[in-house]
Amino acid sequence: MTVVPSQPPGSETDSAATVPAARAATITGDGSDPAAAASASRKFLARAALITASLSIAGSLLGLVRDQALARLFGAGSDTDAFLVAWTVPEFAATLLIEDGLAIALIPAFSMALARRARGAAGDPVRALVAATLPRLCLALAAVAALAAGTAPYLVRALAPGLPDPGLAADCTRLTATCVLSFGLAGYCSAALRAHRSFLAPAAIYVAYNAGIITAMFVFGDSWGVRSAAVGVAAGGCLMVAVQLPSLWRQLASRTPALGGTGADAEARPMQLALVASVLLFALCRQSQVLVERFLASSLPSGAISHLNYAQKVAQIPMTLSLMVCTVTFPVVARALADGDTERARTRVERDLALASCLVLLGMCAVIACAPQMIELLFQRGAFTASDTAATSEVMRVYALGLLGQTLVGALVRSYFSAGRPRWYPVGMMAAGIAVTSAIGAATVHAWGVAGIAAANAFGITVTAALMLVGLRTSRPHSPHGVSIRVRQVLAELSRPVCAALVATVAGAFVASRLHSPVAGLTAGCLTVTAVFVLLACALGAQGSASALRSVRTLTRRLTHGRFR
Repeated sequence: MTVVPSQPPGSETDSAATVPAARAATITGDGSDPAAAASASRKFLARAALITASLSIAGSLLGLVRDQALARLFGAGSDTDAFLVAWTVPEFAATLLIEDGLAIALIPAFSMALARRARGAAGDPVRALVAATLPRLCLALAAVAALAAGTAPYLVRALAPGLPDPGLAADCTRLTATCVLSFGLAGYCSAALRAHRSFLAPAAIYVAYNAGIITAMFVFGDSWGVRSAAVGVAAGGCLMVAVQLPSLWRQLASRTPALGGTGADAEARPMQLALVASVLLFALCRQSQVLVERFLASSLPSGAISHLNYAQKVAQIPMTLSLMVCTVTFPVVARALADGDTERARTRVERDLALASCLVLLGMCAVIACAPQMIELLFQRGAFTASDTAATSEVMRVYALGLLGQTLVGALVRSYFSAGRPRWYPVGMMAAGIAVTSAIGAATVHAWGVAGIAAANAFGITVTAALMLVGLRTSRPHSPHGVSIRVRQVLAELSRPVCAALVATVAGAFVASRLHSPVAGLTAGCLTVTAVFVLLACALGAQGSASALRSVRTLTRRLTHGRFR
């Protein structure tokens, strides 16, 4: 597989996740050295993955500190329930505008603009795209933010009709509504930078965001209560934009054509409204899982929403880290399609599915096997009691069953939209999954409580993942509407790490339960899970495990020799 990273000269100062221009020029000049091109591609992806994963881990750790601070300062009661209802706004905004929404629509658009710039198109296609899209986007987002703030009491009533303190939730919602604009700008900057193969600043946004929330809670928590967390959300959103603006300005100021492939010139076309609508509707349907969960949980005793939230935040860490693979390679896939190289795009997507699945399954094993120890160590202090730990760990184990489905949906949706054209099939399949989640949740919430809601979530997203995978099977081999994959081979590959995960989970849970100390139990359980999973996955010939081990060896060797400085 030959992947040619495109990076404007001069941007090396902007991010370590770049390929030096001279080296890129050497390998891309006439395509006469495919081995060198493939080697440079692997180095570029390894460097980008290292930076993205490192900063993502830092952001996730700060997210845990944020949740720990929230639990310690305000517990798991009516106040935190009120804030978490208000937190629905930034959660939706993050999905729609940073993760699954604007990024999926904008990265292919910027990739096509860069391809046209590289081939000497008249004017600057990248600047033309920014001028055509950014002002309108800012106006639309500002209007939505104002509407959300103005209708906060009605939003709270619709989201959680059984909430004990709707007034507090409305106050927090007015503050968090500002993130609609700030997250939109942050997502726009992230998409533009990633399309330029610059990953440092976009990977740092959640570090800045969580730092803002933590600071606000400790500075204003005594006087403002849980409202301080909402102030932190507003401040954190502004920080997400601030950390990216210098990098984006340097990218847009450079008029030097980006190095790229040799395919036919990408057609000049503006972003289609149908594309943006289909991507945002998909992201909206996916995030509406949170609406279903909190609506159902609002009828349960106080603390149910908080238990579900803490469980999700911890359980989603493996999914978030596994999807970093797709975050790094999505611009590569989009650029390959812009250059007309559909085979390279398909191969990259299939490898990403295998690697992301292995990573998330390993994390899922650890979450299920060591859930009580994780929650006790992370949250059981201050106002967060032992009973909260037991309830949260039970929910987390059930919720973790859907992590593979969550990861596959996040990876597969990029295959549908990587060509920069509207696709409505993913929207329909996500809506079907939400319908399944709603029906199962409504049927089980009174009998099983929060665990029933978590089970409904896991089953619904797994149904969506299966339907989306089947949908790619019917695509034409060289469809201009996305990436087609070999579904049977993908399913056969997925079965290997799934079998390893079943055995590793049982072994890890047994070892962790034998030790009374949560630190010892968590350590022994995670080591057991890792050893059993890696050995079985390699023995079964799982492609993703082999790729992960090769990546670890490569990164270790480079770090040892100081080659990432």
